[in-house]
Amino acid sequence: MTTQTNASHTSIFSDTFRIGGDLTVRRVGYGTMRLADGPGDPAGPEARIWTAPADRAAALRLLRTAAEAGVTLFDTADAYALGAGEELLAEALAPYGDRVAVATKVGVVRPSPTEWVPLGHPAYLRQQTELSLRRLRTDRIDLLYLHRLDENHPVAEQVGALRRLQEEGKVRHIGLSEVTVAQLEEAEAEAPIAAVQNLYNLANRAHEPVLEHTARRGIAFVPFFPVAMGGHAGPDGPVAEVAREAGATPSQTALAWLLHRAPHVLPIPGTSSERHLRENLGALDVRLTDAQFARLDAAADTVAA
Repeated sequence: MTTQTNASHTSIFSDTFRIGGDLTVRRVGYGTMRLADGPGDPAGPEARIWTAPADRAAALRLLRTAAEAGVTLFDTADAYALGAGEELLAEALAPYGDRVAVATKVGVVRPSPTEWVPLGHPAYLRQQTELSLRRLRTDRIDLLYLHRLDENHPVAEQVGALRRLQEEGKVRHIGLSEVTVAQLEEAEAEAPIAAVQNLYNLANRAHEPVLEHTARRGIAFVPFFPVAMGGHAGPDGPVAEVAREAGATPSQTALAWLLHRAPHVLPIPGTSSERHLRENLGALDVRLTDAQFARLDAAADTVAA
């Protein structure tokens, strides 16, 4: 059973969080991974994320719509479409300046459309950060993640490279992605970690220990693929039942469960649809009772078991 970080999921709720103690963002961000590839390319888990979006104008409009609708945290990576994702964000968000924050990632090399290979050589990490700065048209990255730890290089060397960039004023906050508690603790010995981005949702809670650790440490926990819900999300399942009670959609309810799970949880759902974008943001307005949260929590425990 989940250890509840909040004593009450109805009385304790904020729609913002301060990453690193000083970067305030709304708690539903926008993941840009899906803004890649053209018609006919694989979607879902098989998506290659290899080329820039076929309809660039539509992607720019969607990103600006997100900013106008109140999204303040946008997530990308240098590996998304070989840097084209960062370039797209820079163009779309230029009018919004400091009103939005951009997180990007370094530490994965893409030798082909189907390969994602961790590469944590400190010199490579520094070079990729310099390239990200250029593509994002900024002199400081708000939140820079190590996309994956590379087992061929010590954690201290990889995180140390990001720490040096932070000391040079090129990185505001450092994050990690897909790490265990042990790896996170090892990284924390080298530099302050402001955010952790791991796979986590109603159907997949393998990183529950990491969520709890980050809660204790005041570190933002950023679930990717946050709307995946599993078999219990069918039309007669607990997610749909709670959604009907709350006057929300199942996707909003799944996101609301994350938002009520703990105040440091910042899901970053991605979509290429304006309708789904607005639906996702609507999760911030869904208030679950303690009983509803407990029912979803129990259902999630059943699936995860």
